[in-house]
Amino acid sequence: MAVVTPLFIAAAAVSALAAALISQFGFDLQPCVLCIWQRWPYVAAIVLALTAVVLRRNATVSIALTALAVLAVLVSGGIGAFHVGVEQGWWDGTSGCGSTSSTDDLAALRAQIMNAPIVRCDEVAFSLFGISMAGWNVLFALGVALVAIRAMLKQIFVRSGA
Repeated sequence: MAVVTPLFIAAAAVSALAAALISQFGFDLQPCVLCIWQRWPYVAAIVLALTAVVLRRNATVSIALTALAVLAVLVSGGIGAFHVGVEQGWWDGTSGCGSTSSTDDLAALRAQIMNAPIVRCDEVAFSLFGISMAGWNVLFALGVALVAIRAMLKQIFVRSGA
């Protein structure tokens, strides 16, 4: 299998993570729990796509890993879609959406509350053209997935001689 498609997926996932981290550390847009959850599938997509490149001599395995990388990107988009619903008030967020606390020690909890901003999932921290960052993630993930699936299908049909 050609390495272009998994490299595209890996580059797209790295770009999405870079945008999130630049937003957080460069522009002080603190992420909520759902924002963090949207990042993890991109990490998985990077690992899967790069593994597909390494194992490209076994076309079946490489295609399967690339397909899983696409699925990981779509999972991030799905979490983003859920997040958009929370932002719009269509449904409630998770139990962690109002707090990022995960400690049982009262002193540690107090220190965590005093030192970290609590970011709610139902408040849009930033939007561009009326679309929140979660909404942009949905659009980005769908676009990446569509391009990658099209390229994969083309590769499969060329390989099979159809």
